[in-house]
Amino acid sequence: MGEDMILKASGLGKNYGSKPVLHDVDFTVNKGDIYGLVGKNGAGKTTIMRIITGLQVPTSGTIEYGFDKTRLGSIGALVELPSIYANKSAEENIKFQYLNLGLKFDDSIHELLRLVGLGNTGNKKAGKFSLGMRQRLGIAMAMVGNPDVLVLDEPINGLDPQGIIGVRDLLLRLNREKGITIIISSHILSELSKLATRFAFIDNGRIVRECSADEIENAGEKLMIVKTDRPKDLCALLCSKGFNAELVSNPDKVTIHGEAVITDIAILAKEEGIIISDLRSVETDLEDFYIGIVGGNNNG
Repeated sequence: MGEDMILKASGLGKNYGSKPVLHDVDFTVNKGDIYGLVGKNGAGKTTIMRIITGLQVPTSGTIEYGFDKTRLGSIGALVELPSIYANKSAEENIKFQYLNLGLKFDDSIHELLRLVGLGNTGNKKAGKFSLGMRQRLGIAMAMVGNPDVLVLDEPINGLDPQGIIGVRDLLLRLNREKGITIIISSHILSELSKLATRFAFIDNGRIVRECSADEIENAGEKLMIVKTDRPKDLCALLCSKGFNAELVSNPDKVTIHGEAVITDIAILAKEEGIIISDLRSVETDLEDFYIGIVGGNNNG
């Protein structure tokens, strides 16, 4: 996989009226990535996706595209609910999508329906489809025009386990067999972790961390979470003493990765007059890893 940039966001900001919802967002998606945007509901994922697909204009910042964005169908998107005609069949819905884009349809429609596992739905109306089938139809519609990049907002939200597996397998196939770059959002890290190759964690309109699938895979680590009145000072102090410490976006916490002796931390802090109000040691699983990055109250 060459590191060919397919999409690069620089300094993206978005205000709704006077309310900022995105602050200075930077990230780069390379060709062949399945790029996961992870964040709680309301973190800014949908806004980023709407800007990428041209549904919204950023208040500040730019997006560069490593492909011809003017080509009709170059970006396939499923942002919010797919606009499916409930009283039409899967095939008719896809034909409408071709017409919307001003493209001529041919036999590739049947190939597309087969690809998303809707090849044998015949005249069944989309209104009678299960949620998983509707999501797969939405993805098929986003695939019309052979997009360079597919942008999917929460495509597994609300699906049952069978539906999740169906959508996940489909996306992996599109990525591996068709070489399509996918940008996908979710508030469920454990689901994205089975799919994405790279991740950006979003909290309160900011990207708080980017990481690779390998880092997520090794996320089951020992972690210490420290609550303190002077998190920046404590973090700097610990780093200067060789600890792998970082400040998390919840303002009053420092996390320490790897093995650490609680008394050592407490003594260091005391010598500097830093007050520790809570200190706990955890073995992280994915959700802890997620909370360690974006902070608690995960109401997603």
